[in-house]
Amino acid sequence: MASNNNIFDPVKNLKEIEEKFEMVQILNENGEIVNSDLDPQLSDEELVELMSRMVFTRILDQRSISLNRQGRLGFYAPTAGQEASQIASHFALEKEDFILPGYRDVPQIIWHGLPLSKAFLWSRGHFVGGQIPEGVNVFPPQIIIGAQYVQAAGVALGMQKRGKKAVAVTYTGDGGSSQGDFYEGINFAGAYKSPAIFIVQNNQFAISTPRESQTSATTIAQKGIAAGIPSIQVDGMDPLAVYVATRDARKRAVAGEGPSFIETVCYRYGPHTMAGDDPTRYRTTDTDTEWEKKDPVVRFRKYLEAKGLWNESKEAEVIEQAKEDIKAAIKEADGVEKQKVTDLISIMHTDELPYNLKEQYEIYKEKESK
Repeated sequence: MASNNNIFDPVKNLKEIEEKFEMVQILNENGEIVNSDLDPQLSDEELVELMSRMVFTRILDQRSISLNRQGRLGFYAPTAGQEASQIASHFALEKEDFILPGYRDVPQIIWHGLPLSKAFLWSRGHFVGGQIPEGVNVFPPQIIIGAQYVQAAGVALGMQKRGKKAVAVTYTGDGGSSQGDFYEGINFAGAYKSPAIFIVQNNQFAISTPRESQTSATTIAQKGIAAGIPSIQVDGMDPLAVYVATRDARKRAVAGEGPSFIETVCYRYGPHTMAGDDPTRYRTTDTDTEWEKKDPVVRFRKYLEAKGLWNESKEAEVIEQAKEDIKAAIKEADGVEKQKVTDLISIMHTDELPYNLKEQYEIYKEKESK
């Protein structure tokens, strides 16, 4: 007689896993501390600095969109709405850490030391934009979705073998978590217990594909379990929660305890990129309005104003400085000699050129000399 017992109960197993991933929040939408046990105890100066960077980044996004529409920038992926996820996670890093960004993660590498003018040149596809200054531990933004996860696993292993007390941090979106490179990267780092921090910025849409259609998993964070990696889901619109999660992940990594996986639940207010995406075709006004109530900049502003650390005057100073810095950076980028076809050929082939490229090189060299 058949037994009613099922030794493999996937529904029960999934529920047990998913119940472990209650989203961590410290600062609510009203700028109030709701989990004092996790308060990061940042100094007043550090809180102001973090807010300043977030405001600067919001202005950078606005100006970059404008410059793109003017034809002065090339590829651009808007970042508004993700300032807490991006800037607060970076705030927990050290100079010796390596950042392997996706194409939306330009703000983190700028704050890590990449000159803003080079970020603009990268957007234009100019080779100078990919020339990282000595001592700036960043990779150029990765265009291939999820490929940076495999690279981060390799960089982390290299640090581990050299005995460095540093981490490799990489970012992708919710769509990136469906890529093969994503799984290979987290599995490799998990197997070797390498000092990596894997961050998935779940901004709800991979271009136009909603998160619900991306995976049947209740959380993206739970995907790290299969790789044996401690994983957490945090409110990605809460800068304090993102900071604490990244800070603690870094502590684990440099202590030799292996990688960590962080899912930041956030939202991008603009289009996927400025290359013709229209978010009104797949997002409703009601959805946008609900997420605007969670705005990370507004939330943090309320928190700092209540502590007497922030006001309109201070924010105006940061905004003005951002505009001046951006103006100077775009002018510097404009002053770089325009890229030539011969530059591309010679950079890609530093040794002997194949016969067909030799012929093309000479043709373009003659054209460029006229």
